[in-house]
Amino acid sequence: MERKWKFSHLYLFFVFFILYAPIFYLMYYSFNSGGNMREFEGFTLDWYKEVFQDTRLLIIVLNTLIIALLSSGISTIIGVIGALAIVYVKRRRVQNTLLTFNNVLIVSPDVIIGASFLILFTIIGVKLGFISVLLAHIAFSVPIVVIMVLPKLQEMSPTLLDAARDLGASRFEVLSKVVLPFIRPGIFAGFFMALTYSLDDFAVTFFVTGNGFSTLSVEIYSLARRGVSLKINALSTLIFMFTVLIVIGYYFISQRYSNKVKGVATGK
Repeated sequence: MERKWKFSHLYLFFVFFILYAPIFYLMYYSFNSGGNMREFEGFTLDWYKEVFQDTRLLIIVLNTLIIALLSSGISTIIGVIGALAIVYVKRRRVQNTLLTFNNVLIVSPDVIIGASFLILFTIIGVKLGFISVLLAHIAFSVPIVVIMVLPKLQEMSPTLLDAARDLGASRFEVLSKVVLPFIRPGIFAGFFMALTYSLDDFAVTFFVTGNGFSTLSVEIYSLARRGVSLKINALSTLIFMFTVLIVIGYYFISQRYSNKVKGVATGK
């Protein structure tokens, strides 16, 4: 038993090493005073200074954040409504059909989704740029929110809703004071998942972005095509650290909510 325990931990360490080694390698050379990733010549912050001195790059960062926040916020609202609609469908076959349509968008290749949106926007006359990217990000984020919210809705006991109605609560009060507070962890999880997906999406964004508008993922791709530059390392390091902060923020929010629920349950 102990041997299996040691092997499982060794395997887990190996998996995490494979996943994080390229990231830490990239971060390590972002501080290299030399212009290559073969030999570390000395410590410097010049590459980070170049990132913050590049006005065009800062505008692209702002575009990326605006798109991510707007798309995740809107998709969270739509996703919660969609999850509620799926749960309250009485026919099991219809419910399974809706879930299947939702899951197909998650497992579909990004290239297919991006190409589909490009054709759609071209046909209906939507100009490629901010609006097209925003609509595309909302579309692929909604199924993610639905998947994150559904388990919390399914955990909720029907007797909880019946008790609220028996106490005279209206439909709106049941939704706002019972259902939404109960599924709040799922809503937060869906929002943060949509946010991270939007921040790092490349394939879909590459198809629907137009001239004069770009996001970080597309910009990093274009920079990499011009040649290896440690400026890319610095930019990628900043993005990675920002993502880590989002994950940490979500962890503390979920822990705070969990402790609050436990406190209410124990009467503390």
